[in-house]
Amino acid sequence: MTADLVLRGGMVHDGLGSPPLRADVVIDGGRIAAIDTHRHSAREVIDCDGLLVAPGFIDPHSHSDLVHLAAEPAPFKLAQGVTTEVVGNCGFSFAPMTAAALDLLGATWSELSAGQEMRPRSFAEYLAELEQARPSNNVAALVGHGTLRAVSNGVEPDLRPGALEQMRALTGEALAAGAAGVSSGLIYVPGSYSDTDELVAVAEIAAAHGRPYTTHMRDEADHLAGSLDEAVAIGRRSGARVQVSHCKVAGRRNHGNAAMLRARLAAARRDGVDLYGDQYPYTAGSTLLAALLPPISQRGGVDALRERLASAERRAELRGIAESGVGGSGLWGQVLPGDVRVVRHGDARVIGRTLDEISGDDHAWDVLCALVRDDPSSLIVVELMAEDDVQAIMRDPLVAVGSDNGPPVGLQHPRTWGCFPRVLGRYVLELGVLTWEEAIRKMTSVAAQQFRLAGRGALLPGMVADVCAVDPRRIGHDGSALQPDVRPTGVELVLLAGTAVLRGGSPTGARHGQVLRPAAAWDGAAAR
Repeated sequence: MTADLVLRGGMVHDGLGSPPLRADVVIDGGRIAAIDTHRHSAREVIDCDGLLVAPGFIDPHSHSDLVHLAAEPAPFKLAQGVTTEVVGNCGFSFAPMTAAALDLLGATWSELSAGQEMRPRSFAEYLAELEQARPSNNVAALVGHGTLRAVSNGVEPDLRPGALEQMRALTGEALAAGAAGVSSGLIYVPGSYSDTDELVAVAEIAAAHGRPYTTHMRDEADHLAGSLDEAVAIGRRSGARVQVSHCKVAGRRNHGNAAMLRARLAAARRDGVDLYGDQYPYTAGSTLLAALLPPISQRGGVDALRERLASAERRAELRGIAESGVGGSGLWGQVLPGDVRVVRHGDARVIGRTLDEISGDDHAWDVLCALVRDDPSSLIVVELMAEDDVQAIMRDPLVAVGSDNGPPVGLQHPRTWGCFPRVLGRYVLELGVLTWEEAIRKMTSVAAQQFRLAGRGALLPGMVADVCAVDPRRIGHDGSALQPDVRPTGVELVLLAGTAVLRGGSPTGARHGQVLRPAAAWDGAAAR
């Protein structure tokens, strides 16, 4: 038999954590036909001597929801070796959406839209649009609890009669259409207004469909332990698998608590909760500038927010809440003004500068309020974590790699363009925090199992031929906060279902991605 393609002589990693094997990867009909040392004939042979050949990387935490609807291809993930990304995280999804919800949230969420139209659409309609556009890489999509709440209840803290039932019904419709799970973002309005019972009620629908509940927890700093306990309780009560988003220990006074986070993740699994996490390999995070404010500031929508921030009396009230350190106080008390760098704003003069630099002789709180009032959708990169905690969490076998990328435009966080090569270049090659096989496992089979991406996440006969090949001597990313969009080095080849979409480090421009709807189960050893 003559196969379609042979990747010859690379060090093959199966994605399951096994030691690598020097072998040929034989691909036929879009699937892995064999992995062995026999000389197979093929229509094309690609020399992979000196390269690591692995399953295509899977990014479980992405905000590329509308990126792939653009007319131009968006290969920024392919350039990292990523063949599949999970969008709709942190409670943000652009479907199901109504005109009324857009009126309340559109100005705040617009920076995540990648310049694409935000408009009313069902979840099924969103997935159909994505399929028609043909993304550059595979996409699985979560439905956001924040979106469900805004559609059902606006941005008011208290649920009106029937709102929870509507949220549950919309969740079921999205999951039936192919949503990969339900996400929450509990520092963002309106998700921050929810209580545990509400989240359990929504997660129950995910559990009934065999889908996970993913969460940007209520607090990742002073109240991290309680927030972890809440995530575990939601999984236990609802029966849903749990994915803890971007595992971190935030805030200077909390540095050193990585052991506590890891202990709680392990305890949850011992107690029967099917729980994993993900992490990006940086000490800085990125979020909306408005996340520094107490969530109550956004009650009633963007117009109400602007009105509050225009009042000196209301700004003083909000500052008192922000500096209180109690739950619902926002991120203000966890950072210094010099830690906060504005990367997206309607006023170009502030872009790239820290809040401390922008403030000058004025008080940083008042400057923050003015910046949010002028552009509620503005974004920041903010120093939050300690390097020792990042490395400790990275060593945890329950924590996958996830970028938390934004749209690939402007400054953004460098994780958007370089998360996966950075893990391999800095934390494997340079520092030895992870072995190659463990890092690749964290980038592949862990997320494939959690999100039931059948046929992906492992290099085994019968699996879909989503493959990447990297040069272990050159892999890395040199992006920075002020120059984030540097192309990674060392990613040499990427295949989607056996078709090359990146060769010699350069994307071909072809759009061969698929919209992935999760299977009921994942079997890394099954031939599909």
